Amino acid sequence: MSVWIRRGNYNHEFHHKDTKYVVKEYSSTEAGEERYEHKTQVQIQEVIKAKRLDKYVHEEPMMRGPKFLVRLRSHTVFENTPVQLFCTVEGFPMPVVKWFKDGVIMDMSSGRCMIKSKGGIHSLEIPRCSTDDTAQYTAVAGNIHGQVSTQASIVVKRFRQEDETCPYAWLPFTAAMLPKIDYTKINITFVEKFGPVFASEGGSATLSASMILNPNLANLQPEAQWYRDETRLFDSKWVKIETGRGVTTLTLPNLYKEDEGLYTLRMVTKGGTAEHSAFVSVEDGPPPVPSAPGAPMDIKIHDANRDYVIVSWKPPNTTTEGPILGYFVDKCEVGTENWTQCNDHPIKICKYPVAGLFEGHSYYFRVRAVNARGISKPSRMSDPIAALDPTEFERLHAKKLGGRLDVVSYHDEVEAEGKPPGAPSGLHASEVDRTYVVLSWKAPAYSSTAPMWYYIEKSMAGSGAWQRVNTQVPIRSPRYAVFDLAEGKEYRFRVLSANIYGTSEPSEPTGTIETPQLKGVPSAPGQVISTRETDTSVLIQWAPPKEPNNLIGYYIDQCVKGSKDWTSANHKPRKNTRFVVSGLTTGETYVFRVQAINELGLSDESQESAPLTVKAALTNPSAPYDIALLHCDGHSMVLNWKKPVNSGGATIKDYYVDKRRSGTSMWREVNIPPLSERLYKVEGLTEGAVYQFQVYAANLAGLGPASTHSDDFTCEAWNMPEPGPAYDLTVCEVRDSSVVLEWKKPVYTGSGPITGYHVEYAKKGTSDWTTANNTAVSHRFLKVTGLEVGATYTFRVRAVNAAGVGMASMTSDPVTAKSLEGSHEVSCEVDAKSGDIVLSFESCQINQGSQFIWKKDYKEITDFSKGVVVKTEGNHSKLVFQNAAQEDFGTYSVSVTNTQGVSSSYTISAEELTKLLALSYDIRHPIIPLKSELAYKILERGRMRFWLQAEEISPKVTYKFFANNKELSGADPNKMGHDVSTGIIEFIMDHFTEENEGTFTCQITDGGGKGQSSLVLIGKAFKEALAEAEYQRREYIRVKEGPHFSEFLSLHIGDDCSVTLICKVANLKKESQFHWYREDTEIIPDVKPDLGSGVCKLPIKQFSLKTSGIYKATISDDRGKDMSQIDISGKVFDDAINKISQIAGASAAQLVINCTATGIQLQCHMKYYTSEMNISWYHGETKLSHSDKIVIGGTPAMATMEVIEPVEKDKGSYSIVITDPETSHKRTLDLSGDVYDKAFAEFQKLKAEAYAEKNRGKVVGGLPDVVTIMEKKTLSLTCTVCGDPKPQVSWLKNSTEVEPDDQYVVSLDQGKFASLTIKGVSMEDSGRYTMIVQNKYGGESVDIVVSVYRHGEKIPEAKPTLTPKTIIPPKLPIELPQPKTQPAPSPAPSPAPPKTPLGRGIKSPTPSRRK
Repeated sequence: MSVWIRRGNYNHEFHHKDTKYVVKEYSSTEAGEERYEHKTQVQIQEVIKAKRLDKYVHEEPMMRGPKFLVRLRSHTVFENTPVQLFCTVEGFPMPVVKWFKDGVIMDMSSGRCMIKSKGGIHSLEIPRCSTDDTAQYTAVAGNIHGQVSTQASIVVKRFRQEDETCPYAWLPFTAAMLPKIDYTKINITFVEKFGPVFASEGGSATLSASMILNPNLANLQPEAQWYRDETRLFDSKWVKIETGRGVTTLTLPNLYKEDEGLYTLRMVTKGGTAEHSAFVSVEDGPPPVPSAPGAPMDIKIHDANRDYVIVSWKPPNTTTEGPILGYFVDKCEVGTENWTQCNDHPIKICKYPVAGLFEGHSYYFRVRAVNARGISKPSRMSDPIAALDPTEFERLHAKKLGGRLDVVSYHDEVEAEGKPPGAPSGLHASEVDRTYVVLSWKAPAYSSTAPMWYYIEKSMAGSGAWQRVNTQVPIRSPRYAVFDLAEGKEYRFRVLSANIYGTSEPSEPTGTIETPQLKGVPSAPGQVISTRETDTSVLIQWAPPKEPNNLIGYYIDQCVKGSKDWTSANHKPRKNTRFVVSGLTTGETYVFRVQAINELGLSDESQESAPLTVKAALTNPSAPYDIALLHCDGHSMVLNWKKPVNSGGATIKDYYVDKRRSGTSMWREVNIPPLSERLYKVEGLTEGAVYQFQVYAANLAGLGPASTHSDDFTCEAWNMPEPGPAYDLTVCEVRDSSVVLEWKKPVYTGSGPITGYHVEYAKKGTSDWTTANNTAVSHRFLKVTGLEVGATYTFRVRAVNAAGVGMASMTSDPVTAKSLEGSHEVSCEVDAKSGDIVLSFESCQINQGSQFIWKKDYKEITDFSKGVVVKTEGNHSKLVFQNAAQEDFGTYSVSVTNTQGVSSSYTISAEELTKLLALSYDIRHPIIPLKSELAYKILERGRMRFWLQAEEISPKVTYKFFANNKELSGADPNKMGHDVSTGIIEFIMDHFTEENEGTFTCQITDGGGKGQSSLVLIGKAFKEALAEAEYQRREYIRVKEGPHFSEFLSLHIGDDCSVTLICKVANLKKESQFHWYREDTEIIPDVKPDLGSGVCKLPIKQFSLKTSGIYKATISDDRGKDMSQIDISGKVFDDAINKISQIAGASAAQLVINCTATGIQLQCHMKYYTSEMNISWYHGETKLSHSDKIVIGGTPAMATMEVIEPVEKDKGSYSIVITDPETSHKRTLDLSGDVYDKAFAEFQKLKAEAYAEKNRGKVVGGLPDVVTIMEKKTLSLTCTVCGDPKPQVSWLKNSTEVEPDDQYVVSLDQGKFASLTIKGVSMEDSGRYTMIVQNKYGGESVDIVVSVYRHGEKIPEAKPTLTPKTIIPPKLPIELPQPKTQPAPSPAPSPAPPKTPLGRGIKSPTPSRRK
């Protein structure tokens, strides 16, 4: 249907008009009519193909039904013989094959037959046929896209009963039994194989193999099939395969973790297959943010429909990252690059239904993982999927029109009378999940113009109530996913079909369907067992978890024993419970653990495996080869053979020899017990008989296969005069143009002794032998030169005696004349320390079990009694001659076992050996080098230490000291000794006197080395040394006999700029006294000296020039007195000031503004300030000096600079620079703009307040606080006031103003003396009186308490109330007088009292004011 019905938007008229028909016109001939039905089907397929091109994105791996590439073939066999049926099938997903016998599925439990499946190749094998096995066999292959089958017959005949009838003789020709076809056997030998690959996401990998075909037939080339984990791979955008000319290559251009797995190459021929496998590991690429998780993988699309799909994936491993919190699913429409996120919040399970898709559109999907650190990179995007009704093409219908035309349309577009549709049938659940169920059903038979749709109803099991699921969305497809179900609940479903004419009856409901309940992650896997596989891989096996909970697979982690650095062995979940971990380090010990995963995440880790060291697993050895006859005496033969190429990872311990008469088939064992050598004499033979021999090799793993039998050997006695063949030819030291050949002398020497040997060589594949040495050599090795680089040769040897040249030996194995990459040669040198002659060799290859074999003249060195030592470490080996002699010249060779023939040699001639021995002697008998010549040092008590230092001395060193050629004794009181670690040798003379003037010498002997050094102490040098020794002797006596200063006075500057004098005293007793003095005046410190610890300290407060001078400290008792002094002046004082400047400058804060009544002050707070510090103030670039305008000073806590009466020109940048000898510290403030304006306003305010404070009204003195007076007396309260202008005075009584009258008299004399007189006081006059003095700049008020008592009463006790003066603020704004020419005076800390007037001496009649 060309216009699809979207949810909630169906228009029948529009749909009917827009229906498209496909019309085909045919010929009206009779033949055309007969082919009508066939062509109808062809046209339907053309419509389907056209619609696919319009609406589907066709990807081969997305939808591929099963297909047999190789079908079964029939066989006729005899009774008791084996038979096999083979077939090869492909499809996606990989089809499952089931076997049937005469239409009944086969039972494999009897063991009579075996089924094998590997990749797409399936086989049925009957090892021992009987007549009951005669039947028709069918292989049925199926996947989600369909199934196919293939058949074949097996006829089992009784022996010699060829005429037995066949029950399947009636089969048609295509299925008749065919005779067995013997195909041409093509032997495939891999020349180069691909190995394990370790890569990361975003990279690429290439697997390549080359091979040799025998026979190589142009029309019978094998097919190269590539598999990943038994899934066949084909060319796609993710995989590129190229095959041709004996080489096949698979390239993965853009790696994802989905590409990880075991890759297998199968070369398939009609006669069989050859295969090779290797593992490809793909680890996570760099995350977008550190510690973010790896990307999810294996994105799969399930149940694609018109408007939704279900997406599933596998979680990544989190060995080193934090746990995964959830996932985001993204979608992108095909043809665009716009990825949109489908879910707003992370989902925790690995499956998500994506709804809201547009019908007919195709989409890609991808997933991202989230943890606490961030979001991972996106996964590989899914294959494209189209949002279409999967049953659309099943509804196509063809109708004939008049014999010439036919119409292809949908069933529901065929005209019919309007009826409701029938009920659907076959309703079942095709998929059940925790929160959704996918329902499928069979559509009813339907013919109508009106379209049909469906409704789905659900019911909780047991409730009987049905609820419609799709109330707004009509369903056109007979398949639908019902979402939003509850976990662990039971449901039933039914379906109704509908059209515009009505709704059908409900279908038969489904049975009870229970949604799974979330059970959590799997439990931890069981025991993990690791076993040896190869020298770089280990086989891991484990028990599955007891609670799999929908297990997806496993992750394996590995760790070197003893570390906690766990890494992932696989980055894609493995389904099997065994895994081969590749890429390990040979010889390293590992432990392993396993985690199980499901759609919810990872289980706990399993227990760690037992530690396992990586080594190759032991296998049986390969067969020996090239059996040679070395001698025959008529009744015995001496045999020799070559050892197996592959030892199986262990030493070959035993050989077994079998014999038989030529022409017979029965082998008989010759040797009991087994042999350990490859030379054996077979006795008890019959003279004249012809024999064949074969040999087995055995190691710890077991017995290997038998060798190819020998040639026919006739047992006839050898009596020829010439020698027999040499044997055991060995090639070593292979270089680009030369090789060295070794051999063993013949067993049969002929009529006389062997005098020499000839070596012959020929290129491989030819018989053109060339003699390498025209003159026979007497030794059994020869260096063959003049070879062609890269050519392959074989060699043989002939022995020579007086009778002539003897028999040729068995030819050697082929050898290519080409140096091993990175090979080195033996070097010869003399050890610079020991004097040993050393031959050194570094191997370019080293493997497990490799050994260095040293030989002299190609005979292994076994005698180590003469000082010959072999030292081997890693891939380095040394042959050391500790006691070399003149007879040690010769050719020394070394070979490394278990490598590709690594070997080298070095020839030491007699002349070279003489030079090496001379150099060795010089090294072993050296002059001992000295770091320091003989010198002296005067110790306490006046002792003299003579010493020298050698470059190196051994514990066996000996030495002697001499003075004027007379040996000095090291006995008490003198001392003599040495230190091997430092090389110092010393002699300490207890008493150095005038008799010791002269020359001092030290002689050293160490092994074969000798050394000597002398020191001359004569004249002035001796006198200086003697004077110093005597001084130290006297000083020692002084210090040891009385109290003394162990450390003299020193000046210490603290981090807080504190200055302290410190000294230490010693040898004290309880009566010892300590005193401090400055300029001979004793100082009594706040804290007494701590004589207990011996440390005495004197803090110098506010350090400056005022505190400088000579300071002394004395310690004394009845044993004596000691004194220490320090002059803190000059350089000592300057150094202290510099140190203080350094500390204070570093602590200096930024400049701040502090306004005063006289100007603007800049302050710099620091740890300490004194005027002696080197501090400078600057205005701009101008240095400021102290003056009336600029006042520079400070306090101990800060430095200040004040601009007096600032004006406009004083604006600008001000800075302070604190300088010490090492550096300077600068702090700057910009005093301009708003900063200056604010500061200037503050200065003006403070200036006005100070002026007001100075000139306001004040009470200078004269008033008491309390007055006690008897009734009827006269009270006079008088005081002095001041202020400019003259203040006004008022009086209050109990806060009420006093009105002057005859009793109350108020006066102010000369503006200075104020008084209140009360005449004839009475009891009513008691109370609190207040005097207020005030002018325009403010004033103050003072309280006086008056207490009146009657005559004869006791005078009441006067208790003054300490009420402070109350200050009256000035009137704002404060008016300052016009500025005068003279500068404003600095404000005093408190207002100065006015000058005493003439009447100042007159006392007030009232008592004086109490304080």
